[in-house]
Amino acid sequence: MSYKTIVVNLAVDADPAPIVKLAAELAQRFDAHLVGLAAADVPPLVSTGEGLVYEGEVMQIQRTEIEKRLAEMHGIFEKLVPAAVSSEWIQYVCGPTRALGQVARSADLIVTADGGGDVYRAVDIGSLVLGAGRPVLVAAANAEHVLGKTVLVAWKDSREARRALSDSLPFLVAANEVVVATMQSESAEDVRDSLADVAAFLEQHGITARTETVAGDADADRLLTFARSIHADLIVSGAYGHSRLREWAFGGVTRSLIREGSVNRLLSN
Repeated sequence: MSYKTIVVNLAVDADPAPIVKLAAELAQRFDAHLVGLAAADVPPLVSTGEGLVYEGEVMQIQRTEIEKRLAEMHGIFEKLVPAAVSSEWIQYVCGPTRALGQVARSADLIVTADGGGDVYRAVDIGSLVLGAGRPVLVAAANAEHVLGKTVLVAWKDSREARRALSDSLPFLVAANEVVVATMQSESAEDVRDSLADVAAFLEQHGITARTETVAGDADADRLLTFARSIHADLIVSGAYGHSRLREWAFGGVTRSLIREGSVNRLLSN
């Protein structure tokens, strides 16, 4: 298994260079086709205190500014992606989360930096992970590389974790060390059996993994502390929502991982 098409999201209000370099390096590593995408939208009509709304002319000015910025980003993308990497560019005047959801149909992996609060100009990571149906690699802040030398798989016996494990196989095969860890308040035979089964699954793919049980209930700080203790540069995790009717309603660990900008995270749902 490998990633054959990688989509990289460029946020219109951020420096695109780090994420483009990171994605281009991944495309070279996996011999993948790279799709650069940037999108932003004009906010809808909004009433003001005087009862006025944005007029068509004002909205057209905003649209023109967005199109100008998208063209600038296209130029940066073309400049930074090596000629040896197969690539293409896509841009939309619409919300970036919606745009990525559309392009995800033909992608193996989505790469993005952290999101932002303006849904018209920045991706909503939570909605993307739950809706794209593809693994999402959220890069650490300003990271230009995902070395993936030591990978931590945050395991719990669930559909989401199994999906994340399979989605991350290209990284795991290339890693120097793979650690599969679960957080458990009490030692239990079914936990040991679950970890043993995961190790056996990975071994079938040529991956030798070490398994660990981190004492204590599931907690993001405990997981991140363990990740730092083993010098993990990539965390693989399933994304767990409390309710699929409310896409923002994640469990505490997933919510914290989405917000944690100090490490690369691969999330699947």
